[in-house]
Amino acid sequence: MMAYSYEEIKEQAAKAASELVDMAKLQKGDVLVVGCSSSEVVGLHIGKGSDINAAQAIYEGIQGILKPKGIYLAAQCCEHLNRAVIVEKAALLPGTEIVNVVPHPHAGGSFATTVYQNADRPVAVEEIKADAGMDIGRTLIGMQLKKVAVPVRLSMDKIGEAILICARTRPKFIGGSRAIYDDNLSGGDIPR
Repeated sequence: MMAYSYEEIKEQAAKAASELVDMAKLQKGDVLVVGCSSSEVVGLHIGKGSDINAAQAIYEGIQGILKPKGIYLAAQCCEHLNRAVIVEKAALLPGTEIVNVVPHPHAGGSFATTVYQNADRPVAVEEIKADAGMDIGRTLIGMQLKKVAVPVRLSMDKIGEAILICARTRPKFIGGSRAIYDDNLSGGDIPR
C-alpha cells in the first residue's frame, strides 16, 4: 500500500520543515506545531492505519531541521485526546497549565507518541500558540496557531501520500490608516 520508503518520507519531512522555517523566519525559541496522520502518510484514511515507523521518519526529518536551530517541535494529538499538544516543557510560557496524559498510537496518534518518547521533558497542554505549523494529512492544526495565520506554499504539497498544508503567523495589525508597521514582524504583509 505504501508508495514511499521511510527514508523518502524522512527526506520529504526534512525538506518541508526546512522550507517552512525559512519562509516563516522562525528563530531560536519559536514553536512549530505539527499535526500528522501517519495513516494518511502511508495511503490509508486518517485514524485507520497508524504507522509508528512513518511517524518516526517524519519526526527525524523535522527534528533534524529544528533542533540545531533551537526551534521547539509541538505535536498535536488526535481528537481522542481533544487535540492536546505534546511539547518540551522548556517551550511553555510561564503559567501554562499542563494536563496529564501520555499519548499512544490509538489515543493521541503515532506522531504525538513519537514526539513524547523522544522529548527530554515532554508535557501535554490543551493548547499552544505556535509561530508556524505543518498539517500532514488533514489534521486541522489551526487552533494551535497564533491569531493571524498566513498560508505558506512550499515546493511540495505532500509527505508520502498525505496532503501537506503549512502556515506561518504574524502579529495583528492595529491602529488603522495612520499607523506605521514594522516590516520585520509582518513577514512582508504590510497593508498599503
